[in-house]
Amino acid sequence: MDTQNFLSYSSPIMVHFIELSLGKGIMIPHNRTVKVLLQALTVIFLVVIPLYLVLNNSSTPLLSPKDNVMSIKLGKKCDIYRGKWVPYPNDLYYTNETCPEIFDQQNCMKFGRPDTEFLKWRWKPEECELPIFDAVRFLELLKGKSLAFVGDSLGRNHMQSLMCLLTRVGYPKDVYYPDPRFKRWFYEDYNFTLLSFWSPHLVKAIDTDPNGPTYNRLMNLYLDEADPIWASQIETFDYVIFSAGRWFFGPQMFYENGQIVGCHKCLKNDIKNVSMFYGYREAFRTSFRTLVELKNFKGMVILRTLSPQHFENGEWNSGGKCVRTRPVSNLEMKLARDDLELYMTQVEELRAAEKHGRKRGLKFRMLDTTEAMIVRPDGHPNHYGHWPHENVTIADCVHWCLPGPVDTWNEFLLQMLKMEHEDSI
Repeated sequence: MDTQNFLSYSSPIMVHFIELSLGKGIMIPHNRTVKVLLQALTVIFLVVIPLYLVLNNSSTPLLSPKDNVMSIKLGKKCDIYRGKWVPYPNDLYYTNETCPEIFDQQNCMKFGRPDTEFLKWRWKPEECELPIFDAVRFLELLKGKSLAFVGDSLGRNHMQSLMCLLTRVGYPKDVYYPDPRFKRWFYEDYNFTLLSFWSPHLVKAIDTDPNGPTYNRLMNLYLDEADPIWASQIETFDYVIFSAGRWFFGPQMFYENGQIVGCHKCLKNDIKNVSMFYGYREAFRTSFRTLVELKNFKGMVILRTLSPQHFENGEWNSGGKCVRTRPVSNLEMKLARDDLELYMTQVEELRAAEKHGRKRGLKFRMLDTTEAMIVRPDGHPNHYGHWPHENVTIADCVHWCLPGPVDTWNEFLLQMLKMEHEDSI
């Protein structure tokens, strides 16, 4: 890792000490040499080396249990988000035949995926066990309550996994909604409402060319305005799970106070070029602020962290695929640099929102799925989300097969709800 790349992640104070330790054009008086060297060595061991490991080794926690105050801990030492995948040959929670809610694009077994080893692994935290998913317990905890997923298709992927896991208890009623961007289900025996809001940018977004190509059409994003699709109806929900990521890589025009403040990949010379990370940060900031400011909102806000993609031997639009059939070593696969910055942006904005929300008695929690998924390149549909004869050339190394490792997200979610329930007693 070169100095320039490291410094881009460092604070100004840290840069000063690093430059000092690296001898970057600084003259050190002889009688201060020992003192300065000791300071430099301290910085290297306490700051530089841990951050280097985060950026270059996914076996190191993205956030340590000490720092990650919103992660789940069992006892004093166990953080369920830090662990490894271990063989687990037991029966599946469900199959594509027992769950009718699986979208074709994630229905890998329906479309002939020949291998099944990717289904025979289970997440094992470092110092405890992650309980298996108990559908009855989940519905008992949410009896008389409501849960909303707000975000993109990976949020929908997460929600469909949950619905499949709940089929062991029963099937919900599909409640009609005139707007196709909403989907609502009702579990009558438990008076539990589940709803999905399609809002891939979280903020107000206007497609400049609705008939254009999906992946590179320009979107106008109003960064200081929450998407009215969800913001106008979210106030009565008990739990809200946010997620967003891949849509921010595309061309975007950024607006604030109704005025253009910059753009990302818009190819307009008269408009300031702004990083997608700026838009991403503002989108989460606005979304969290909106909930804090809603007078009657009393629910819990949950951030489901970034889900990594796993294209290999090319990008999504240049022949990249994901053909692995089992988990990889945590030394072999790392979080991409852009994904790491998106992840850290999410975490920072959640922490800031938690401080503001605490004043109103609101809870902000993090469902930290990222580390577990970095080493699961085997869990994506690849080309098993459609029939072989269909003219689909792009592999899907973003979404997750159902059933598959994505079901672990709901094991995490259930454990979070159980811990919150126990803390409230």
